[in-house]
Amino acid sequence: MGSMRWMRWWPVIVLVALAVWAAPVSDPVWEALRAPGSVIVLRHSHVPGASDPPGAKLDDCSTQRNLDEDGRAQARRIGQAFRKYGIVVGAVLSSPRCRCLDTARLAFGRAQAWGPLQGSLDAEARRREVVEIRKAIAEHRSGALLVLVTHGNVITDLAGPRVPMGSLVVLRRSPNGRHTVAGQLHVN
Repeated sequence: MGSMRWMRWWPVIVLVALAVWAAPVSDPVWEALRAPGSVIVLRHSHVPGASDPPGAKLDDCSTQRNLDEDGRAQARRIGQAFRKYGIVVGAVLSSPRCRCLDTARLAFGRAQAWGPLQGSLDAEARRREVVEIRKAIAEHRSGALLVLVTHGNVITDLAGPRVPMGSLVVLRRSPNGRHTVAGQLHVN
C-alpha cells in the first residue's frame, strides 16, 4: 500500500524537480556576472600533465600541453552554463597558449590572444604582466562581461585563490569603482 502512494506522487516529484532545475539562478555569483563592468578570470579547462614540454612554442600547438577530450567537453559545458543563465559575454581575451585559446573558443565561440595572460615563469616579467592585466580590469567600467582566459598562477597573482582547471573567479565592480572578488564557479 505504501509503495502505491509513492507511485501517485512520483509525477509531482519529477515536475517539482524539473521546475527547480529550470528556475532562474539566484546565486549571487551568477548574478554578479550580469552586473555591468564585471570580469571573469577563467583558468583553462583540463589538460594532462603539469607543464609544457621543453621547447614548447606559442605558434605550434603540437609542442604544447593541450586540452584532452575531458577538457574540451568541460569548456563546452562552461559555455552552455553561460548561455543557460543568459550571461552576455563581451570581449574574450586569452593567453596565447593553445589550451587557453581552445577553452575560450569552445566556451564562448571566440578569443583574442593577449600576451600578458600567458603568465611568464620569470617573476619580474610576470609582475609586469599582472600590472597590465589589473589595468585592463580597472578600465572595464561598464558593458558586457569581460572574459580573461589564463593559467592558474596568473589567477593566484591577480585574485589570490588557487583554482582548479575549468574554474573561474568573478570580479564585480563595486560602487567605489574597484573590482572585488564576488566568488568562484567551477563547471565540471
